[in-house]
Amino acid sequence: MRLRAMAVTMPVVDGHPNRLPFEGVLTRVDEPSNRAPAGARGHRVILTRSAALAALPSLLGMGVDYKPGWDGHDARRKCGIITEANVVGSELQVSGYVFARDFPEIEREMAQEPFANMGMSYELADAHVEDMRAEVWKLTKATFTGAAILLREKAAYRSTSFQLMNKKCRALGRAAHRPARLTAAERVGFASGLKRKEAQCG
Repeated sequence: MRLRAMAVTMPVVDGHPNRLPFEGVLTRVDEPSNRAPAGARGHRVILTRSAALAALPSLLGMGVDYKPGWDGHDARRKCGIITEANVVGSELQVSGYVFARDFPEIEREMAQEPFANMGMSYELADAHVEDMRAEVWKLTKATFTGAAILLREKAAYRSTSFQLMNKKCRALGRAAHRPARLTAAERVGFASGLKRKEAQCG
């Protein structure tokens, strides 16, 4: 398993009413999308691993949005924030917080929607396409500007996921296995993210 991780540290505030942890799979790297994302002119896309890794810093601190009905993006409806991003195998995994007090309908509507139905979709700017004439566009560079929570069937990648986390934090066990081949900066990011998850799960 190959992993690269980055995180921003947020102070732990027990019982914070406006922080509801989430985790999800935002996209897959080096794999073609199942459908064309918005802005791709009908082309399916591949986000290369190198592009995803280079863009990880741009993902941290970006907003998470949703559209009523869970069927698309609404960049003006920011309902959360991404605080951690990991490339694990072919998955780009993210975690962060939903603003539960500001958007109480998120938790309420999620309770009515099976976990298996929910997914995510990235939002990009400054994307570079290797060959505009190709049937499947290969993205070699991009900047993340946010992400959307939506039904998995509406996402460009049908193997994405999204779930709200309870205090048992199912992500903690997965995060505890850190490969040795991380840079110093990545080790710091991984450790800070793990400490935050441990605090959330206590």
